Amino acid sequence: MNALIARPAAAAAVAATMLLSLSACGGDEPAAPSGKVVIGGVEIVKDQKLHDLLPEKVKKAGEVRVATDVPYPPFEMYVKEGETALTGLDYDLGQALGAKLGVRFAFAPQKFDGIVPAIQAGKFDVAMSAITDNKERQKVVDFVDYSQSGSGILVGDGNPAKVTTLDDLCGRKVAVQAATNQLDLLKSHQAACTGAGKGKIDIQTFPKDSDAQLALRSGKVIAQVLTKPAAGWVAKTADAGKAFDLVEDPAAPGGYNASPNGIAISKQLPELTDAIQKALQSLIDDGTLIKIYNKYGVPSIAVKEATKNAAVD
Repeated sequence: MNALIARPAAAAAVAATMLLSLSACGGDEPAAPSGKVVIGGVEIVKDQKLHDLLPEKVKKAGEVRVATDVPYPPFEMYVKEGETALTGLDYDLGQALGAKLGVRFAFAPQKFDGIVPAIQAGKFDVAMSAITDNKERQKVVDFVDYSQSGSGILVGDGNPAKVTTLDDLCGRKVAVQAATNQLDLLKSHQAACTGAGKGKIDIQTFPKDSDAQLALRSGKVIAQVLTKPAAGWVAKTADAGKAFDLVEDPAAPGGYNASPNGIAISKQLPELTDAIQKALQSLIDDGTLIKIYNKYGVPSIAVKEATKNAAVD
């Protein structure tokens, strides 16, 4: 695992109590390929011109096979703990794209580090799992970019440690999930800490985000660094918003080291990439996309243009 991976290799879990609270936030059921669906209060119907752009194999199957690593709030979640029904930003966006294209976006769980190899092997057509678009991945898949986000800082309710920027983490204990971009971010900030005459960040790594949050709850650390959308969702939903706060640094509104996230698509299906890009642009233009993002409390990461392979490094 290296800095190319923005989200963890393993599914980022949330505490069991948090998962239970999601039961009231379930996603809309997907419509039949030729029907319509309501997402974020918007009724979406099939666009025949966009449907005609799809590869013949997708038209014949009536579905796009989608890999996703669950749970990773707010992008992908289970409606109820112990059940298989999905919800989340990626899921809702997939259903909206499917309705627009006139096919079903069929989501199936796949461990994050196996997603791209599974697409290469032909097991899936696409992946929607908050995947960072980068040049290394572009060698084996194409991306249609739908958000731009980076890392955020989660603190206890009321921000008792008075954290306002990354610099405030210097010399203090900070939680982070292992093998993530967020760990790399903290390591790369050590030089700034020592250069300012402060102690290095005391980095505490955990196998899952939920483990890091337990450490934050118990006061073993003063903050956790994770993706900003996930941090915002946890702050909004854990204990009805009374457990944590999200640090808002004006210098990094989208998060630190913000980069594009994309729908990863098999290079064997260029027609599908084109169709999804055009369908996404349609959802941007008619306001559907921003309504989906508002539903999950992360409108700041929405893109204004559906781009392909937007990453430059």
